[in-house]
Amino acid sequence: MSGGRSILTRRHLLALAPALLSRGRLLGQRSANTAAPVPPLEETGFRAIFDGKSLSGWDADPDFWRVASGAIIGETKAAHQPKQNTFCIWRGARPADFELKAQYRITGGNSGFQYRSIERVDVAKWVMQGYQADIDAQQQFTGQLYEERDRGFLAPRGTFSYAGDGQKPGALGSITDSDQLKAFIRNDDWNDIHIIARGNSLAHLLNGHVMCMFVDDDTAHRKLDGLIGIQLHVTTTGMKIEARNIRLKTF
Repeated sequence: MSGGRSILTRRHLLALAPALLSRGRLLGQRSANTAAPVPPLEETGFRAIFDGKSLSGWDADPDFWRVASGAIIGETKAAHQPKQNTFCIWRGARPADFELKAQYRITGGNSGFQYRSIERVDVAKWVMQGYQADIDAQQQFTGQLYEERDRGFLAPRGTFSYAGDGQKPGALGSITDSDQLKAFIRNDDWNDIHIIARGNSLAHLLNGHVMCMFVDDDTAHRKLDGLIGIQLHVTTTGMKIEARNIRLKTF
């Protein structure tokens, strides 16, 4: 227990895993058969952290980030690239236990929503390190949990994964098939992303479908609070990420 947050240990995880994975498979089977998400709970307790008009409360390189049509937009061109992956950082808080919901649309390249992250000003301004709900235009990585500038791939799409103390992360089992989940991602259109972080337990959902779950027992690497941000990845051809309706619920 740290700061009132519940930490799920490996013993608890292994006890819960059969039930969680069974439920995950049933949801995946239902999704595969009906192509419809589980009906959402009523949304309560969320507040907007983007006003839809300006970058008030956010901090980003103005060469690459702007607001238009009610969305935060990060965009590069083939001949106009940042030297490092650059981020639009929310300065309003460093939330610990929370749910984050937003809509995004990606055109080319790679992006993601950072959370429980730190700044790496030693690398460059507007550079972040930490957990990322990954997004890419090819839908190869979309939905997975990636750790920017640290351990890398933590929970591939479709997996319930775990990292022990001082150990590499690995999958305990599958929620459902990655390609089945890929079918629910909307290409060149708006997607609904939902990130849940409670203690050392993390979950990513897209368009109402669970994409991955992760429990982090690695005390040297895990973060229990930190910054939220949006990534704009270096590419060779240019890309655009748009985000709107960004809202946060803290516990």
